[in-house]
This record gives sequence, C-alpha cells and structure tokens, in this order.
Amino acid sequence: MDSRHDGEASLADTNPMLESKRTRSNGKGKAIAMADPTSATVSTKATKLQKVGWKKGVAIIDFILRLGAIGATLAAAAIMGNNDQILPFFTQFLQFHAQWNDFPMFQFFVIGNAVAGGYLILSLLLSIVCIVRPLAVGPRLLLVVLDTVMMALVIGAASSAAAVVYLAHNGSQDANWIAVCQQFSDFCQVSSKAVVVSFTAAFSFACLIVVSSLALKRK
Repeated sequence: MDSRHDGEASLADTNPMLESKRTRSNGKGKAIAMADPTSATVSTKATKLQKVGWKKGVAIIDFILRLGAIGATLAAAAIMGNNDQILPFFTQFLQFHAQWNDFPMFQFFVIGNAVAGGYLILSLLLSIVCIVRPLAVGPRLLLVVLDTVMMALVIGAASSAAAVVYLAHNGSQDANWIAVCQQFSDFCQVSSKAVVVSFTAAFSFACLIVVSSLALKRK
C-alpha cells in the first residue's frame, strides 16, 4: 500500500502539466458559466428593444392612418351636407329643388360620417399613448373594438346612400321609379363623390383594425 501511494505521489510530481491543465480547464468552465447570464441578459434586452421599436413604428402608422380617415369622414359629411340643386325652370306653384336632407338615407350618411370623424379626432389621444407606450395592450385593444364599431357605422351609412344614388341614376321599372339624375345631374354627381369618399374612410378603418391586430398578435 505504501509503495502504491508513493507511486501516485511520484506520478503527480513528475506530471505537473496534468494538474495545470485540469486547473485551466476548470477555470475556463467557471468563466463560461459566469459569462452565460450576462450574454442571456444582453440578448433579452436586444429582443425587447427590437419589439418596442416594431410596435412604436406600428403606432406611428396607426396615427397617420387616423389623420387620413379623419379627412375622409369629415369630407364625406361636408360634401353631402352642402349638396343641393335647384332647377332653372319652375312653375307658379312648383319649384324643382333637390336637397340632401330630403332623403333620410342621406341624413343618416351625414350623421354617421360626422360621428365617425369626431370619434377619430378623440382617438388620436389613445394613438399617442400607444406611441409613447408601445407595449401597452389596453389602449390598443380598446382602439380595435371602437374602430370596428365605427367601421360598421360608416359602411352602413355609405351603403344606404349608395342605394339611393343607384336608384337616382337608374330608377326602377318594377317600382315605377324614374331616374331623376337626368334632371338633377349636379346633385347626383356630388352625392356619388360623397359616397366614394365615405367608402375610402371605411377602407381606412379596415387598415387601422388590421394594423392594431398585428400589433396585439406579435410577441
């Protein structure tokens, strides 16, 4: 037993390189183990910064789209609200006059687009909050819900007005309705422009909903 112990001691004495290699390998392992948490923290911070930057860019796009939708909704309401035409000929008891408030569908059109425009102006505050706090979920979710409601309102108003404009242009033989746009051509042209602008606003709402949904979905 003593001879074996002496042999191991002599082997350790004659091979100092083995001990130094073990010490170096253990030191490297400890260094790597100590470096791992730092690299993981840096990687997490980089991922978080990338996520914040992406969501902030989406919030800026949302703000720009809202400005465009404000212009479209208010323009549609203003165009239709100032739409009237008086024919140059009249009789002693009758004057041929077409005005937007003579049609309930056009009244709904003006009110619906005006309400949507007012909502969009107020929603700019929430859009700014999303720019300042890109990771906030509550304001973005609220915008998605309210945008969906307003899009339905604008589409309904534009569709009802479009039906009246179609009948004014083409009439209906089944209902014995004549096409009045042959006489009130200016009135019909202005009404058609307002309907097109309103559908453009509805498309802007759809883009807003898609952008906000992507911002909520991305992780």
